[in-house]
Amino acid sequence: MQPSPNETIHDRNGHKHNHQPNHGRNHEHSHEHSHEQNYEQHHADYERIARAIAFMRQHHRSQPDLKTIAQHVHLSEYHFQRLFKAWAGISPKRFSQYLTLEYAKVQMAETKNLLELSAEAGLSSPGRLHDLFVTVEAMSPGEFKTGGKGLTIRYGVHNSPFGHCLIALTQRGVCNLHFFDCGSEQYANGQGTDEQGAKHIAAQYMQDAWPNADRFYEPWATKEVCDRIFPSSPPSPRSLSLADEQLHLKPPSPLILHLKGTNFQLQVWRALLNIPFAGVTTYQDLAISMGRPTAARAIGTAIGRNPIGYLIPCHRVIRASGELGGYRWGLERKTALLGWEACQRQFSEKLSPERLPLERRAPEA
Repeated sequence: MQPSPNETIHDRNGHKHNHQPNHGRNHEHSHEHSHEQNYEQHHADYERIARAIAFMRQHHRSQPDLKTIAQHVHLSEYHFQRLFKAWAGISPKRFSQYLTLEYAKVQMAETKNLLELSAEAGLSSPGRLHDLFVTVEAMSPGEFKTGGKGLTIRYGVHNSPFGHCLIALTQRGVCNLHFFDCGSEQYANGQGTDEQGAKHIAAQYMQDAWPNADRFYEPWATKEVCDRIFPSSPPSPRSLSLADEQLHLKPPSPLILHLKGTNFQLQVWRALLNIPFAGVTTYQDLAISMGRPTAARAIGTAIGRNPIGYLIPCHRVIRASGELGGYRWGLERKTALLGWEACQRQFSEKLSPERLPLERRAPEA
C-alpha cells in the first residue's frame, strides 16, 4: 500500500524518506536485519504466550501440566517455562489461577465495592497504572467532525507485552493505542509479522481513522510514550518499592489522552479509568456507577469503540457470569491482559501497607 497524500515517512533526522531502494546503505543492512529479526521474534513469542493462555483457560478444569501446554505451542518444557516467566514473572501453573471463573467473580465483587465507595465519596480521580497517571482531554467539535483536519499526528509501531501495537500522538496527547489483531486477514497472509508489513497495516488504519489529518510515521517520536506505558520486564517487589519511593519524591507528569468521541462516549471512557488496576466490573455495574443504570447496552457499544487500548481499560469489563465477553482486540489478548495485570498486583501486594500506593492502603481506623 502506498502512502496517501496526507502520509509522510520521515527518517530520524526529520527528512522525508525516499521510498526507492538506496544501494548506498549496505553498511546499515546488518543492523536493520537484526532489528527486523527481533521484531519478528517478538511477534512469534507473544503468539505462543497468547495461544498458551487461551489453552490454559479453555482447559482450566483439567489443569493441564507444563508438558501439555508446551506441546500445544510447539516448545520444550524448559523453553516454554523460561519464555512464560520472562513475560509474566510467574510460572504458567501459578498464572492459571487467575483464569478461573471463581477468581473473576471475587474480583468483580471487590471492584464493585471500590466503585461504590468512590461514588459515595464523589471521587473521580485520574486513572492510575502503578506510577503512570492518565488524564483526558476532548477534541474540539471541529476536529471530531472533520476527520482530524488541521491536526498533525505522529505514529509508530512498537513491541509491547501484548503484541505489536500502534501508538499515535497529536501535539496534545495520545490519540490512539491500537493492538494489531493477529487473527486478521493481513496476519493470516503473513503481512503483519514483519515490521514493514505492520507499518503498512498501521498506515491503512491511520488513514481510515484520521483521513484529513497530516500523518507522519515517526516511531522514534512515539517510543518514549511506549516505554512509559509498557515496562521492559515484569516487576519485582524491589522495583515496585523503588518506583513508589520515586512517586512520593517527585510525582510524575500525567499522560494525556486526546480523545475523539461523542459526549456519551467520552463519559464512558472516563468511567473506565475509575476501574482499579487488575480489577474487573460488569457492564451493568459500570452503568450504575455512571448513574445510567438502564444504559448498559449503549455503554457496551461505546466500550467497543474505545480508541486507546490498555490505557483506557475496556478489557476490565466482563460479563456478570464471570465470562470475559468480547474485546475489540481479541479474546486471547483480553485474557492475557487480565492475567498479566493480576501478576503485577501480586507483586505490588508483597509490599508492606505503608509502602503501597495511597489508593491501595486500607483506611485508617
